[in-house]
Amino acid sequence: MKKLVIAEKPSVGRDIARVLGCKQDGNGFLEGKDYIVTWALGHLVELADPESYGEQWKEWKLETLPMLPKKLELQVIKKTGKQYQTVKSQMYRKDVDTLIIATDAGREGELVARWIIEKAGVRKPMKRLWISSVTDKAIREGFAHLKDAREYQHLYEAAVARAEADWLVGLNATRALTVKYNAQLSCGRVQTPTLAMIAKRGEQIRQFQPQSYYGYRAQGAGISWSWRSGKTGGGTTFSREEIEAVQRLTEGGRAVVTAVQKKERRTYAPKLYDLTSLQQEANKKYGFSAKQTLNYMQSLYERHKVVTYPRTDSRYLTTDIVETLADRVKACRGGEYTAVCARILKAPIQGNKSFVDNSRVSDHHAIIPTEQGIRMNELEYGERKIYELVVSRFLAVLLPPCVYEETFVTAECGGEIFTARGNRILQAGWREAYPYEEEEDEEDFPGGDLAAGDFTGGAVGAADSFAGEASRSEASYAGGGKLPELPALEKGQKVAFTHGKITEGKTKPPLPFTEATLLAAMENPVKYMDTRDKELIKTLGETGGLGTVATRADIIEKLFNSFMMEKKDQYIHLTAKGRQVLTLAPKALTTPELTARWEQRLADIAKGKASPGDFDAEIRSYTKDIVGEIIASSATYKHENITGKKCPQCGKLLLEVNHKNGKMLVCQDRECGYRRTLSRLTNARCPQCHKKMELVGEGENKRFTCVCGYREKLSAFEKRRQESGGGVSKRDVSRYLEQQKKEAKEPVNNAFAEALAKLKL
Repeated sequence: MKKLVIAEKPSVGRDIARVLGCKQDGNGFLEGKDYIVTWALGHLVELADPESYGEQWKEWKLETLPMLPKKLELQVIKKTGKQYQTVKSQMYRKDVDTLIIATDAGREGELVARWIIEKAGVRKPMKRLWISSVTDKAIREGFAHLKDAREYQHLYEAAVARAEADWLVGLNATRALTVKYNAQLSCGRVQTPTLAMIAKRGEQIRQFQPQSYYGYRAQGAGISWSWRSGKTGGGTTFSREEIEAVQRLTEGGRAVVTAVQKKERRTYAPKLYDLTSLQQEANKKYGFSAKQTLNYMQSLYERHKVVTYPRTDSRYLTTDIVETLADRVKACRGGEYTAVCARILKAPIQGNKSFVDNSRVSDHHAIIPTEQGIRMNELEYGERKIYELVVSRFLAVLLPPCVYEETFVTAECGGEIFTARGNRILQAGWREAYPYEEEEDEEDFPGGDLAAGDFTGGAVGAADSFAGEASRSEASYAGGGKLPELPALEKGQKVAFTHGKITEGKTKPPLPFTEATLLAAMENPVKYMDTRDKELIKTLGETGGLGTVATRADIIEKLFNSFMMEKKDQYIHLTAKGRQVLTLAPKALTTPELTARWEQRLADIAKGKASPGDFDAEIRSYTKDIVGEIIASSATYKHENITGKKCPQCGKLLLEVNHKNGKMLVCQDRECGYRRTLSRLTNARCPQCHKKMELVGEGENKRFTCVCGYREKLSAFEKRRQESGGGVSKRDVSRYLEQQKKEAKEPVNNAFAEALAKLKL
């Protein structure tokens, strides 16, 4: 008899098949002496569409809401139906006596396989493969320690409960909003609170009142001295009169050094990456979107097999990984990492609590390299940059701390206090793991056990800390930063202040969200919660906030693609549509509390402490409430981006919307679905200012435009590119043209199609 292995994707399935010796190629499966390996294509089965339950829900009408089937049924996804039939036929083979679930090790991965098995109606013993990487070694060890699938029954029940709750709440709320206001509107327990956070940030920015603040710097003995207030200890003041008085008292005077303090300090490597922190770092350093980073990680994990499972929310390793660390370091050798790896391998590698802690790992440990090496030239640009981030962070935690000597000098002149600070690196430590790291801006504070306010002082310190949420690279918190090494000074030494300068600035409001800072807010949305319930706050912290590490990128993309938010430069802003959705959606769906309450219940279900039936009853009651609230509302919806151009299909006026990468015209009628691309941001660089240009127009009138005013026809651009060898490739242009064709066919403004697509709440 044989065992059937069900993987989540073909690439993983083929890796498992190779390790198990399954070489006979079937149609959608691989077979060997003892095993048959087949695979899903992500989800092959999903919750059935409302239309499948009867005629009453085929038309979108308010009087047929809410939709509450007694039992939510499953349906095969048509696009991948052929592969479902392949998996089903293998499960029913008479020579197969055991099913081995080898989908991703997590709540959603459990759902992928179990729904296929349930839909097929197969009743055979099941085992579970639970691994965090797909290297040959990990696969062999995983099969040597297979689990009984019954151990994961409660996890499956929690996954079903989450999916059914999102179906009931999301589809009902979306259909109610869409029909009530005859516009393509949608809401959900994750996407709508995300919009609300952006709105709240926008309101903070609008209400912010800037204040001028002043500081004073004096030059002496080759050092730049900063004035410090004797009253507050800060380096700035809101009083112009005070700082001018300081200048009069001290400019051209002689200061006396009152103290010279030297202290050895040390900083430790930043924590290992989980997916969210990696997405934030990649967005800050390279401008990659959350979705791009996830795609690069999936390729590194599945295709190249050089990193561990990417969809993790942990930043620690488990103790069983420690014995593999040396092999992983060996796999990282090459290029700029050779010397660092050699140093680490000189002695046995020990795990410590700074990065090894079983209690802080849920389904998967932090992202680290696998034992399989690769040549960097085999990776495309984005893959390489992400791989470098992972490798540098991994090697950094294995290195000793960065040790530096900090010198702090205080001087007095005319009764005023001045300070100077310098650092001298004694041991680079973990900083050696960043051979590709560029120098940070001088304003980056030096870390150690000192706060930002110790360096910026008073007013500007407060303003910067308010505006700088999640904006700094963790790697920039290195001992020493870019502070200079001070010349030798002694207490009592006199220093001539040759000249001074008043510095002036204004307090700054918080910055609009970027994808990096929005990811951080989604991961930790506590400040956006109305409740002070400690248990809810704790739950959101433990469960990772809004969405999961695996879904946040898709949620952000969905909000862009549904035109509820847009990008201006790298910053995210709500559109008029997004602002109106927040006023039209039920209040409970606009705050993170709902997700916190759900996750509390789902966690209890996964542990066997709560009943899925009780949770389902509460969700159905809640669904009735929100649909009733939407129907009873007296609010109205207005298209604020309407144009004078008519839709060629239905004759109604078109709307101009800002897509994530350009502009489009879409029909205001949700049932029409017409759309046309007006412009798209490309990788072509302007020859004048070197910024990315937009491609606009149609046919022979296609042309590149730049914000600096530069214009160039597509034909002229291609000729210039061929002559100079610069610019974008033909493939880039071809990809853009193909994307235009695709956009013209996809009815993104059709609420019917949108809501019935796989809903990612």
